[in-house]
Amino acid sequence: MSSCPVVIGVDVATAAVRALCADGRGRVHGEAREPLPPPVRGPGGTSEQDARAWWPAVEAALRRITDGLPAHGREVVAVAVSATSGTIVPTGAGGRLLGPALMYDDRRAAGTNAEAQRLGAARWDALGLAVGPTAALGRAVGCLHTHGPALRRVLHTPEVIGRALTGGSVPADWSHALKTGYDPRSGQWAEEVFAALGFPVALLPDVGAPGTEAGTVGRAAAAATGLPVGCSVRLGMTDGCAGQLATGAVAPGQFVGVLGTTYVLKGVTTTLVRDPAGALYSHRHPDGWWLPGGASNTGGEALAPLPAPRIAALDRAARKRGPASYLRYPLRREGERFPFVAPGARGFALGAPEDGADAHRAALEGVAFLERLAVERVRSLGVPVSGPLFAAGGGSRSPVWNAIRATVLDRPVQVAERAETAFGAALLAASGTLHTSLAACAAAMTGGPGAASAVTEPVPAERAALEDAYGRFVAELGRRGWLDGA
Repeated sequence: MSSCPVVIGVDVATAAVRALCADGRGRVHGEAREPLPPPVRGPGGTSEQDARAWWPAVEAALRRITDGLPAHGREVVAVAVSATSGTIVPTGAGGRLLGPALMYDDRRAAGTNAEAQRLGAARWDALGLAVGPTAALGRAVGCLHTHGPALRRVLHTPEVIGRALTGGSVPADWSHALKTGYDPRSGQWAEEVFAALGFPVALLPDVGAPGTEAGTVGRAAAAATGLPVGCSVRLGMTDGCAGQLATGAVAPGQFVGVLGTTYVLKGVTTTLVRDPAGALYSHRHPDGWWLPGGASNTGGEALAPLPAPRIAALDRAARKRGPASYLRYPLRREGERFPFVAPGARGFALGAPEDGADAHRAALEGVAFLERLAVERVRSLGVPVSGPLFAAGGGSRSPVWNAIRATVLDRPVQVAERAETAFGAALLAASGTLHTSLAACAAAMTGGPGAASAVTEPVPAERAALEDAYGRFVAELGRRGWLDGA
């Protein structure tokens, strides 16, 4: 491709750093991946990673991309970084790392988090958020106990990378800061909670809106990465939020169903939605709206441990046979958390399969029924769900599954080909640089060449059978008492 202005999105995931370069039309000009050391998980629920590995991996990924560009990186106008939600690292004077990163799934501060939940109950209730056992808030307080006066700041992953890129301190975005105790509704840290826990909020970073400029690339980082000096460093969002943006679901009423190992429903609302059951909570949208989302324990793992070729063959057979002869809730683990909260929930079947294709079809339908229940749960909270449902995740590569989902939902399913964190980070980098707004970025970049979407329409001939099966599915959940927590 000829030289044109481009942006780069960086995803610092658990296993690797991924970087993606795109232009203003969404065309991908380069991708790179660099591995990271696996987290070390130990007694008491600890989970740590060597944060010193982050910047060398980001540096290498950026250098691989810029070396492959026509102008060797001079055409890059902005970069944004996204990472796992709730991963933090203690830093000292000059941004020196004082210890390993405390990962998003680290449970060592569960007791402190429970106390923080009690201390800030009114605030969390107003925000529609619960301080869970793995929240970064408790681990941030623990950093002060561990490092004492040597601790100068508790940072999230993007601020560590942002400092390396700019040569100075950068603010956190309000998405990564959420589980550390930032209240995006009031625009401040939960000061009363931190004060009661003996933690000065001055040890936490300033906070800004995703997509805004945090600084510019300095000379040292430019020499290491190939990015131009003065390249804009924009604030990112957590991996889940960035993945949502990558689908193009950025306007109020738009929702995306992510069908991976588990099922996640995320969307956009103009006002904050509070879920009394706690199954749904919201990040703040870059434009000040809200991003409600909920994660199920059911999803693509319903098909485990089938190999991919076997799944493809069963998909073809399931499409040919039509609606299943029996009903199945394909939950493979204990308990459900969305769209209803039922710790005692278990998978079940009403009837028995006629053959393997029938069993497979029933599993696909069961997840689709759960997706519809999730959409209806959101709508019951007063949230409009408009247009097609955007679809992402590995399960969305199955045409027959998408057809079942569309029919059960009675609305089109639009599959996003680039529903990945790095591409979402690229959209945030393009907001205010290549395009005037995030909405303009989504319109221009998520539908451009190389990011085409496929729309699956409902199957009218199967509508009645699936509607009847869905009714029986909901009735059985109610009979077992599991919908009482919704």
